[in-house]
Amino acid sequence: MKNYLHISDLGNLQDAVKEAIALKQNPYQFKELGKQKTICLLFFNNSLRTRLSTQKAGMNLGLDVMVMNFGSEGWQLEYEDGTVMNQGKSEHIKEAAQVVSQYADIVAIRAFAGLIDKEKDEAEIVLKGFEKYASIPVVNMESSVGHPLQALADAITLEEHKTVKKPKIVLSWAPHPKSLPHAVANSFIEMMKLQDAEFVITHPEGYELNPEITKDCKIVYDQEKALENANFVYVKNWSSYSNYGKVLSEDKNWMMTKKKLGDAKFMHCLPVRRNVVVEDAVLDSNQSLVIEQANNRTYSAQLALKRILEKL
Repeated sequence: MKNYLHISDLGNLQDAVKEAIALKQNPYQFKELGKQKTICLLFFNNSLRTRLSTQKAGMNLGLDVMVMNFGSEGWQLEYEDGTVMNQGKSEHIKEAAQVVSQYADIVAIRAFAGLIDKEKDEAEIVLKGFEKYASIPVVNMESSVGHPLQALADAITLEEHKTVKKPKIVLSWAPHPKSLPHAVANSFIEMMKLQDAEFVITHPEGYELNPEITKDCKIVYDQEKALENANFVYVKNWSSYSNYGKVLSEDKNWMMTKKKLGDAKFMHCLPVRRNVVVEDAVLDSNQSLVIEQANNRTYSAQLALKRILEKL
């Protein structure tokens, strides 16, 4: 595997999940793979789980890890070709990516959607700029469109906790006071399309995601109906796609409660706003898998890095 930009880069998802679970049992067995190699983690946005889990994954594989909070520590980058750089941006992606490539063997990028310009966000100029100009493998630590490391961690968690061969899995929108990106939901849907499961998406009208991503998925606008007989409920807020980046509704009735959850397991990528997205009674119950999901972030990153290192 040259890069890890999308969940599909893994090939067979079930094989990848099994391999990640095996890594979890013995996380140091491939520590020689990364010996005398370096990964550079570039953060254009804040992080807790992604930074620490990817750093730990690299260390488990013997990699040296460099971390840079690019938004506050690096020069502001220009991405357009042919531009006259006589304004605020001091460095072009062409040079930056090539320079990083001299210092590291793998580069990982985290750069969120701006949620103002849909076309610009979908162009993924930061991630794709490094993919184009870097001469080393690139890992997506969440882009404006996707979060494949989270999606793989979710797949691992589902495999570890499912009790029936073909579970019912529901992705439910939840209220939030801020506009949030679509990346986690997009990658979860892409991952679910590779699963043997009954999959349902539920959200208020107006919160439809990119129809190219949700194509062939069952969408139900009645949350309680969608949740009937669910085995797993993945809750996530996202802003409007058609009215791009806007908060159309903060309907508190969509908050996940213990009553609505029923006997299902609860999933969320974190961070989560308690008693806005989900009530305490759910998060603090033994039905919540959020801490297990966070733990599996290490092994999703480790699986991706292992496969890249094997090709170096």
